[in-house]
Amino acid sequence: MASCSGCGPGYRSPLEAMKGPREKILYLPCIYRNTGILKPDYVATVDVDPKSPTFCQVIHRLPMPNLFDELHHSGWNACSSCFGDASKKRNRLILPSLISSRVYVVDVGTNPRAPQLHKMLEPVDLFWKCGLANPHTTHCLGSGQVMISCLGDPSGNGKGGFILLDGETFEVIGNWEHPGEAAPFGYDFWYQPRHNVMISTEWGAPKALADGFNPAHVKEGLYGQCLHVWDWTTHRKLQTIDLGEEGAIPLEVRFLHNPSASEGYVGCALQGTVFRFYKTPKGDWAAEKVISVPSKKVEGWMLPEMSGLITDILISLDDRFLYFSNWLHGDIRQYDITDRRNPRMVGQVFLGGSLVTDGPVKVLEDPENQPQPPPRIIKGRRVCGGPQMLQLSLDGRRLYVTTSLYSAWDKQFYPDMIKKGSVMMQIDVNSVSGGLSLNENFLVDFGKEPGGPVLAHEMRYPGGDCTSDIWL
Repeated sequence: MASCSGCGPGYRSPLEAMKGPREKILYLPCIYRNTGILKPDYVATVDVDPKSPTFCQVIHRLPMPNLFDELHHSGWNACSSCFGDASKKRNRLILPSLISSRVYVVDVGTNPRAPQLHKMLEPVDLFWKCGLANPHTTHCLGSGQVMISCLGDPSGNGKGGFILLDGETFEVIGNWEHPGEAAPFGYDFWYQPRHNVMISTEWGAPKALADGFNPAHVKEGLYGQCLHVWDWTTHRKLQTIDLGEEGAIPLEVRFLHNPSASEGYVGCALQGTVFRFYKTPKGDWAAEKVISVPSKKVEGWMLPEMSGLITDILISLDDRFLYFSNWLHGDIRQYDITDRRNPRMVGQVFLGGSLVTDGPVKVLEDPENQPQPPPRIIKGRRVCGGPQMLQLSLDGRRLYVTTSLYSAWDKQFYPDMIKKGSVMMQIDVNSVSGGLSLNENFLVDFGKEPGGPVLAHEMRYPGGDCTSDIWL
C-alpha cells in the first residue's frame, strides 16, 4: 500500500508500483473438480517470504461451501483505479466460479494471512438478473463497482457479456453491456479510460470446453477468434476485430500499463501467436501479429502437430517486457517490447511440458530447431504439466508460475498432474537486459496438500499486481 495522506488503494502510477514492497504472501485458488477427490475448491495462502520460517508453505486454506465450483481467476473490490478515493480499501478478493457460476467474495482485510468468506452470490443471481453464466475475469472500476466478464448463457452456449456488482454490498446490479450487444463468446477484458475503450476476448462455448478440448469444435465454430472493442463511457460495442485462424482462441488481453498508451497485446492459444492491438490514426482499432511460436511436427501425441498453446501473458509494470507461457511445449518466454511492433525474445526457460526427453512424444520437425528439454525436477519433485499462470513481482525480478490450466484440460493433456497435483515455481528474471533462470530453492508442491493432490491456478498479491491493477 502506498503511504501518503488521503490516498486510496494501490499506487499513483505503474512506475510507483514498481517501488512497492516485496511480496510476502500469495493467494491462489486450488481446484478439486475433475480430480476424483470429492472436496470443495479452496483459497490457499502461500508464504513467499524467504526470511519466514514457513517459506514455500501453504499457511492457510479457506474451503468454499460447495463442490465442483472450478475456482479460476480472481480480482479485487478496489485497486489502483480507485487510488484517488481515500474511502476505498483493497480488502475483498472476488472469486468467480467458472463452472458453477457462483461468485465468492473473500475478506482478506481482517486477517490477510487467514482469509474468511464474506459473501456468496448464487448462480441464479447471474442467470436471472443478467442472462449470463460462467464468470471469468474480475476488474474493479474507478466508480467503485466491480465488473466480471462471462463466457456463456445459462444453457452453456457462448455469450460474452459482463455483470456489474455493487462495490459495497456485492449484490448484482445488472449487465454492463446493452441488451442484445453481448459478444458471441467471452473471456478476458481490459479497459483504458483515457482512450474511452475496453477490449474483450473470446475463449469458447462453455458446453464445448467444459469436459476437454475437441479440435472438431473449432471447425464447428464453438471457439472464438475475435477481439471486441467497446466504448467505455456508453458501454456500446463499437468494433469486432477478427484475428483469423492464426488468432484463434484469444485469451489474456493486456494493455500497456501506462494509462496514456493506446496499444497492448493478446495471447492467442491455439496457434501460439501474440497480436498487438492499437488505435489507428483515424481513431478506430486494429491488430497485427507480432509473435508466432511455430507448431512442432510430432509423433506419440494426440495430433500430428503440437502448438505451444500460449495460455497466459503479462507485461512488466514499466512496459518493457512481455512474458508468456507455452503450456504444451513447456517453456516461458520473455520478450523486450520497447519496439512495440517488433518484440525480441531475450529469455526462455523450460519447466516440464509435453516434449520432455523421457516422455512418449518425439519431435519430428521443429522450425525453431530447439532440442527436446529434459524433465524438470525441483527438490526431488518432477514437474507434471507445463508452465501456465504467471505473476510477476512488482519490481519485475521474480516470476511465479503454476502448472494447472483448467481441470478438464489438465486431465486430458497432463493426467499425471491430476494424480500428483500441480506445483508453483519461481523464476529469477534479469530485468535489465533479459534472461530467465529457475530458482532451484523454491517449490510449492500442491501434491502434498492435506486433502490430497490439488490443482492450483492464478496468483494474487494482497497489494495488487500487474495483472489486476489498472491506472486511470
